Amino acid sequence: MTQLVFIHGPGAGACSDGFAYQLSHFPGSLAPDLPGHLEGSPCADVKGYTEWLRGWLWSQGHKRDLVLVGFTLGACIGLQYALDYPEEVAALALMTVAIRPKQRPAGAYQMRLDATTDAASYQKWLEYQEHALMFVDQPLRDRLMARHREVGPLSQYQDLVVIDAFDVRDRIGDLKAPLLLIRGIDDPTQPPEYELEIQQQIPGSRYLKLKGAGHFPMAERPDEVNRAIGELVATLNR
Repeated sequence: MTQLVFIHGPGAGACSDGFAYQLSHFPGSLAPDLPGHLEGSPCADVKGYTEWLRGWLWSQGHKRDLVLVGFTLGACIGLQYALDYPEEVAALALMTVAIRPKQRPAGAYQMRLDATTDAASYQKWLEYQEHALMFVDQPLRDRLMARHREVGPLSQYQDLVVIDAFDVRDRIGDLKAPLLLIRGIDDPTQPPEYELEIQQQIPGSRYLKLKGAGHFPMAERPDEVNRAIGELVATLNR
């Protein structure tokens, strides 16, 4: 029996609330808040988060047949997990992910750091987060913005540093788990199409591009995302 696990990123409130539509759609699914996101201390790298997640899952008896669904940082963690412990991961669904250090706009790091010390910069940071959530329905958007305020810009900065140090180009060909890639094609942050590089290296992987979705497809086009995840799980249970 497969176990769905949703792994959040630094965006969408930097906590499991970003997967609200998935948690209500898939009974019994799990979505932990990673260390340093509302509580605890952040990990120094993707490997550290992966080991924390594995320990969290093992403590609840979830050691095999995992379907890991990750977003940005969470996608890196899911991919690392599947490469390090292939016998435990049944499938992957990854959103807004790269297998190499990401290219970011000039000032992306500094904007978060400035927001930790200056009120005007903090307001600018909040406005940037709200703009990135432009395709999310208002009730969930309000909830995620509240989480942004709780977690804060320093946590987001630290997560970006971790994401941008992630590099598994030399290992991606070893991936065994079935792979679903999801991208919102109207992302206001306009990141490069990193997913295409992954798809080209993983035979049989599926790449779903969603119109009217931006940086957070799971919160912006939940019906399509849930359908795709359900189809992925169905292939495993045949």
